[in-house]
Amino acid sequence: MMSNTTDAGPPRRRGRPGGLDGADLLSAAREVFLDEGFAAATMDAVAASARISKQTLYRRFASKEELFAAVVADWVERGRDAMRPHLDRLRTAPDVRAGLRELADVLHAGVLSTPVVRMRGLVIAEAERLPDVAADYVRLSWERNQALLADALAELGLRGSLKIADAATAAQQFTWLVLAAPLDRITLTGGAERPTAAGLTAIADDAVETFLARYAP
Repeated sequence: MMSNTTDAGPPRRRGRPGGLDGADLLSAAREVFLDEGFAAATMDAVAASARISKQTLYRRFASKEELFAAVVADWVERGRDAMRPHLDRLRTAPDVRAGLRELADVLHAGVLSTPVVRMRGLVIAEAERLPDVAADYVRLSWERNQALLADALAELGLRGSLKIADAATAAQQFTWLVLAAPLDRITLTGGAERPTAAGLTAIADDAVETFLARYAP
């Protein structure tokens, strides 16, 4: 027996087609915050960028502050283990000087990259307004990677490749020998002035030699 009704298929989804969710939504929000700054960014702008309604956005994040915290947490999580393979190579490097020199290039490529510099600047700019977000960024990103570097240097010390009494201090010293001058220049000029490749090579070479002058066995 035939029915007088036709099969209409599954019900149509309401809302804007192709809207972003999850990590993609946070990426869209991050770009809005980076382009506009926290104060000027609006939930309307984020919703438009993510192709969702403002009501949908508010169902997921109750406030702009909550969304910003989620954006920063997502950024930190994306880079959570970025340093680990490079530090594993340092641990097993037959030539410590070459291993440190390679790590210096890795730090330059990562920390001085435009996305990282922009995100770092955004978190710094809002540190007074949202201190917990800034504190989590420091703890879960910077301090975590410093601790991983300290572990690698301590292992090299146990192996006799370096002479290190305080691995945490040594990790900070190596990091800032490599990064202080170029990061300061980029930050204070708003990214308008960046060191040349030759300049970064010279900084990395000098950083490694200075570090080894203190810590070589």
